[in-house]
Amino acid sequence: MEDEKTKRSEEVALFRYGLIADLTHLEPGARGLYRLLEEKAAKDYCIPGSTRTRVAEETMRTWLRQYRLKGFDALKPRPRKDAGDSRALPQEVKDALVSIKEDNPELSVQLVIKEALAAAKVPSDVTLAASTVHRLLSRAGLMQRAVREGGGTPGDRRRFAFELAGELCMSDVMHGPPVTVAGRQRRKTYLIAFIDDATRVVPFAAFALAENTAAFLPVLKQAVMRRGVPKRLFVDNGAAYRSHHLALVCAKLGVTLIHARPYAPQSKGKQERWFRTVRMQLLPRLTEADTASLEALNRRLWAWVEGEYHQAPHRGLDEETPLDRWAQKSAEVKYLGSDVDLDDLFLAEAKRKVAKDRTVSLDGLVYEVDAALVGETVTLRFDASGPRRTVQVWNAGAKVHDAKVVDLYANCFVKRDRVATPPDAPLTGLKLADLKRDEEGR
Repeated sequence: MEDEKTKRSEEVALFRYGLIADLTHLEPGARGLYRLLEEKAAKDYCIPGSTRTRVAEETMRTWLRQYRLKGFDALKPRPRKDAGDSRALPQEVKDALVSIKEDNPELSVQLVIKEALAAAKVPSDVTLAASTVHRLLSRAGLMQRAVREGGGTPGDRRRFAFELAGELCMSDVMHGPPVTVAGRQRRKTYLIAFIDDATRVVPFAAFALAENTAAFLPVLKQAVMRRGVPKRLFVDNGAAYRSHHLALVCAKLGVTLIHARPYAPQSKGKQERWFRTVRMQLLPRLTEADTASLEALNRRLWAWVEGEYHQAPHRGLDEETPLDRWAQKSAEVKYLGSDVDLDDLFLAEAKRKVAKDRTVSLDGLVYEVDAALVGETVTLRFDASGPRRTVQVWNAGAKVHDAKVVDLYANCFVKRDRVATPPDAPLTGLKLADLKRDEEGR
């Protein structure tokens, strides 16, 4: 088993080295480095141990930096973050154990196991080892010892709940079931969800095929359209939540973006409990038709949210339903007016310097811009969440025009503006031939 892990680790490292090998001989910041990274990022690869086919420029820069610092071994994948959390335990058993401990914090590990077995929440073919359950509860932040009188505390953790709807919205990602894509391929899904802290209403949630910023922002956009703009957005520390694009969108919306402390899952307890509800009440009831496509899965999800979850009494709301609590607490929720262009507000931005051939490059595509912008650094604004229809070109704070993808064949027949020749310039052979031809024409 260990040999197999070592072999896979070396395969991944070799793939990464093969991708950056011709870059290791260039000095940091050398001419041509940026162009090579763009070309590599635009190609498809067969990546060991992954269903992805593209590698981002920033990822390759990271690999190059790690290789220069620590050599080949630095390219080997790091141990998974959930090492020590047994993958042998079914997810429903994990959820049951965590729920029992949350409801009865004073129970020991052995008593938690006993309670789960007595409630028939553990299948007969699953063995619960005390060490495994202890690791599970520790990772959920439920094994912190109570602070003794006069003793110190490693951190001041307190339950909190906002009074009004829209004061705080939480968001996180959960791994979902595989779905059929393009009629044949099975792909893993990720559930991106938002929950209002005061009412437990889910402004919006959707399954996606990735957990990056491009997948996250359309869900945020729908949440804002349906349930208004929250004052605060409480998110994890993942790369998708640390992106410049998300920070820019939140700033434009007037949302305060708050990141949870690393290794503190209990701070997003309401969101985690909602995910457990999804795993217990929705996922076991999915049919083959529900996972036949991403669209079908999301239709089933939203039917459950609106038809069951929002209508059910909630223990954390004194047995009121989320919709009832929302009706009581949502008077001050801020909704965007009809004069706000939400599509424009969510556009991504990237700066590019216009080349001498009046082009700019973006995600492997070359776009043509106005000739007057040659040598200028322009801002490109575009929709990063789906198929790119238009790319706006901005300069000096104003929109110039929409760029278009370069058509090399059409450019063969475009008449170029002739550059005027100074009267005292010497006549070359080509210029002399042009002059004679003009005289013959007259």
